[in-house]
Amino acid sequence: MSTNTKLEKQSKRDTAALLYENSYSGLAISLLASTVMVFAFDDSPYNIIKTGWWLVMLLVLLARLIDCLHWQKQIRHTDFDGDAYIKRFSIGSTFTALLWCGYCLYSLQYADTIELAFIIIIVSGMAGGAATILAAHRITSVIYCSLLLLPFSIGLMLSPVYHQFIIGVLGAAFAIAMFVATKKAAEFNQMAIRLKNENAILVSHMEDEVEARTKQINELSNIDPLSGLFNRKSFLAQLDNHVFSDSAIHSFALLFIDLDGFKQINDTLGHEVGDKVLKETASRLKAACKDSYFLCRWGGDEFLVGMDNADAREALTQARRLIDEVSSEYYIGDNKLNLGATIGIALSPYHATNPLKLIQLADTAMYFQKKTANGNAALFTDELGRQQARETYLKEALVHAIENNQIRLVYQPIIDSKTNQPESMEALMRWQLGNENISPAEFIPIAEQYGLIKQLGAWALHQGCEEARQWQIHASLALSVNASVKQLQDDDFMQIIDSALASSGLAPEKLHIEVTESVFAADKEKLVEKILAIKARNVQVSIDDFGTEYSSLSVIQQLAADTVKIDKTFVSSLATSGYPIVKAVVNIAQALDYKVVAEGVETKEQALKLAEMGVQYLQGFYFARPMETVQLDKYLREL
Repeated sequence: MSTNTKLEKQSKRDTAALLYENSYSGLAISLLASTVMVFAFDDSPYNIIKTGWWLVMLLVLLARLIDCLHWQKQIRHTDFDGDAYIKRFSIGSTFTALLWCGYCLYSLQYADTIELAFIIIIVSGMAGGAATILAAHRITSVIYCSLLLLPFSIGLMLSPVYHQFIIGVLGAAFAIAMFVATKKAAEFNQMAIRLKNENAILVSHMEDEVEARTKQINELSNIDPLSGLFNRKSFLAQLDNHVFSDSAIHSFALLFIDLDGFKQINDTLGHEVGDKVLKETASRLKAACKDSYFLCRWGGDEFLVGMDNADAREALTQARRLIDEVSSEYYIGDNKLNLGATIGIALSPYHATNPLKLIQLADTAMYFQKKTANGNAALFTDELGRQQARETYLKEALVHAIENNQIRLVYQPIIDSKTNQPESMEALMRWQLGNENISPAEFIPIAEQYGLIKQLGAWALHQGCEEARQWQIHASLALSVNASVKQLQDDDFMQIIDSALASSGLAPEKLHIEVTESVFAADKEKLVEKILAIKARNVQVSIDDFGTEYSSLSVIQQLAADTVKIDKTFVSSLATSGYPIVKAVVNIAQALDYKVVAEGVETKEQALKLAEMGVQYLQGFYFARPMETVQLDKYLREL
């Protein structure tokens, strides 16, 4: 007997054994369910028919039970014909399903909606159980579940009664779901049975066959199942063995590939489409790389490509070729998708002489390239290494900056253009780390990237409100505090505002929240809702850096903010191209009843010109630089 024939015969015997061994619970449930369905509802004109059906069902279940007991005691331990007993079991199972189907269809003639709902629940539950009990044989399980649910559901869907139609739709949906589930469960069981018997045959073979199969299994364990490329473990092992061994250190380029736009596809179209995109990407990488290349799916949407005997020029050329390949349109089902790729490159032995370090450096190059511009390739440099070390150092220090009293607020006045008197103060964060003053332009992006901006923003709100409450002794000035997109997206942001106002005693109308235009690049509806909730507390809202990024008239109108702040880039070019833009913003603001603040005012001429154009408030070095608390106190006393 050949190995395949023996394997097929044993697999069928195991299938029959699973069917018979699992059948006892199924028979018991069938008996219980049929009894409840027949005797739980009082339908006197039909009781005789229902009772007759139940007796027939009882006889069928009894016959199947006798068959199971016979198999258990007489057949189980013999060399029986698995195919014959599968057919024998399937006939009994199918006949039982036909009885259920007949009962369900007959009940459509007399049962009310409640009883029909009860019946669909019963048969749905039985179909769900059958997905497990009959999982050893796909055809039997699919036929059983289909007969239980589909005819009855179709009959309900054809009913003129609305509620019965809805029940039928639900039943049909469940039937489809069960069809898929039973099919997958059966396929899984068949695979498990086959693997079990393959392993049993493997054990009986000679040592060389065992060794060959073990080697095959080991190879499979080193392959990423989705992409068919090396997984992390095997990729590192390949590099260790063929590139970084003591006797073979030579020129090698490592390309770290990160897909641009994949997360959006995964989030909007689902993981199934995302997986297909990853498979297609892996296929494109394989087609674009020669046999001597090492290919790996590192994780998520990250891939690694190793190039043997390659220098920087060759690596960059290949990286751009791969970006072009990945950036071609994807056709997944009915979807036409567009992706990109950003690639970081590190070279051995020039940059590193061990795999993990080389991968880390290539990742660093990719990360900084992604921050600069997606869709390009970058080679690791010592400068990138210093930037990465600097960023890591600042990130770790920023975690404890508040508790170490390193963060403070400074304040810059916003001046009324008519009276030249301060109307409010903008709070700006400063960070003193040892002997170094860290610029907000450096530490704020790090705080946003690593999730620290919420903590810093909450502190700034509380601290600013506490200090602003003390100003009221000298002058009734408002406080402006900046809020990032991530702060606005935080569900606790409104509670933070309420807490800051309550603990400080600052009047809500004296608090202004400044949001940048970049908020409109995120979930616009949610953020507009959050901003309107802020205004409902009598807290003022300003749009900072207006005109530089995402704003549109429709959003500005919908938002109904109190103030727009013209970005300093337009003020600095007021004598040339900035004038018409500033004038247009002033006209829009007047039409929508907004106040206007011009930032970056550095000369008297700019201040006079802006006031003449109708800008109500001015801010910049011409009036005052950001002041420490001590300087601010003196400034306020002199007002």
